[in-house]
Amino acid sequence: MVRHRVPSQPTLRPFDVAVALRLLLEPEERYEPLAEALATSTSAVHRSVARLQGAGLLRVASRTVARPSLREFLLHGVRYAFPPVRGREVEGVATAWSHPAIGALLGADAAADLARPLVWPDESGRARGEMLVPLFNGAVKVAARDARLHALLAAVDAVRAGASPVRRVVGDWLAERVMWGAEGAG
Repeated sequence: MVRHRVPSQPTLRPFDVAVALRLLLEPEERYEPLAEALATSTSAVHRSVARLQGAGLLRVASRTVARPSLREFLLHGVRYAFPPVRGREVEGVATAWSHPAIGALLGADAAADLARPLVWPDESGRARGEMLVPLFNGAVKVAARDARLHALLAAVDAVRAGASPVRRVVGDWLAERVMWGAEGAG
């Protein structure tokens, strides 16, 4: 009897969100600069791009973002695929509604969320708040290097961790950047 190996189901990883967002900012960016910008290895970026292509979030055989698909995933899937993991109060880097650009979008409807700042843990961070585990280990380093990517990652965190009013407002802002360009992020 011949046994056939059944392939495993490929799955996205949280880091893949950062790769897709960076490719929004720098379309078709080569692997080496992409890896450097995301504080990781070239091989990690290659694997991520392959996963994103397989999921339909990048076009096949390119590093071009499939904008409608990415928009749908960020607005409706990311909070289920990568639910927020919170922790104790720490020093860190502002994310979600604690990020100035994202907080500025929100009004009184988001008062409950705004009262609880969220931060990525970092001993040298300038913000204090409830810890939110970042989507990937290099998020703090990446945020320090690229304000536009920091704002996009913070928006994704607001969609992941926020109540309905926050998700609606920030989701609209994020959707606009995904569909029409992320140049104004940050």
